Amino acid sequence: MPSPAILFPADPLNPRRPDPHFAWEARLLRDLGGVHHLVDHDALLTGDADDARGAVRRVPEGVGPLWYRGWMLPSARYAGFAGALAARGGNLLTSPAGYAAAHELPGWYGVFEGATPPSAWIPSGNDGDGAAAPGPRELEAAVARLGGSGPAIVKDYVKSRKHEWHEACYVPELADLAAVGRVVGRFVELQGEFLAGGVVLRRFEEFDRAAVNGGEVEKRAVEARVWWLDGRPILVGPHPDAPHQVVEPQLAGVSSLVRTLGCRFVTTDLARLADGSGWRVVEVGDGQVSDLPRGIDASGLLTSLIAA
Repeated sequence: MPSPAILFPADPLNPRRPDPHFAWEARLLRDLGGVHHLVDHDALLTGDADDARGAVRRVPEGVGPLWYRGWMLPSARYAGFAGALAARGGNLLTSPAGYAAAHELPGWYGVFEGATPPSAWIPSGNDGDGAAAPGPRELEAAVARLGGSGPAIVKDYVKSRKHEWHEACYVPELADLAAVGRVVGRFVELQGEFLAGGVVLRRFEEFDRAAVNGGEVEKRAVEARVWWLDGRPILVGPHPDAPHQVVEPQLAGVSSLVRTLGCRFVTTDLARLADGSGWRVVEVGDGQVSDLPRGIDASGLLTSLIAA
């Protein structure tokens, strides 16, 4: 079987080149002897089958096995992407079902429950297309599933709005249902058409924090991003939001969970608890759409992908 090629999004202003955000990965891949092709990410987002076929027109017929390294796609759009490639003889090595399982919290939560903050979610039913905020009864039921009290954060199946912490992310007390409704409503409003899957309430846990880039004011959680291929870690580094942090996460309890999830190429974001008692899984993601920290050596990761 031929070595997998890697697909990158094309630069919207120059479709013969990789998107500038991924250009360095494409150059490194070429230096390692790998092959890449370009796809039109904007066309993939429309959800139209003709657009999906047009989005992959630069991928050669009969290309064989493929990985994607690019911007996030909703799970339904990823399925259309996979179908358009299959029609050209291309095979994404992460299936649509595998992508959804790693990319969206309800897909991975059952495996990682106990190793990650307790969570409850409310499906939107329309994948963010004009989604309305959940009603009071739905929120009350979700709060009850989390025990009815204590602090929490709000997110969707994929992302939070942590940069609007008090406005659209953090809930100081779940028992204050009016406050829950305000934060959730603002979160849904700001996410708009980009709301992924539905609203999630997650228990807030205290993590160890360190200054960012040696600063005295801004601090963020000590967090690691671990990249896994076929159940083994192939790259361990800091989270992209704090690329200069030095992190040494404990992986012993996570490896078996990643293997149980059964997705080939995934990431886990791990944060160190403030009391020093260990590390928690704060996010799982599909490795194809997880960002790399600036300045990290990704040669081992890319070499592993093209050897898979």
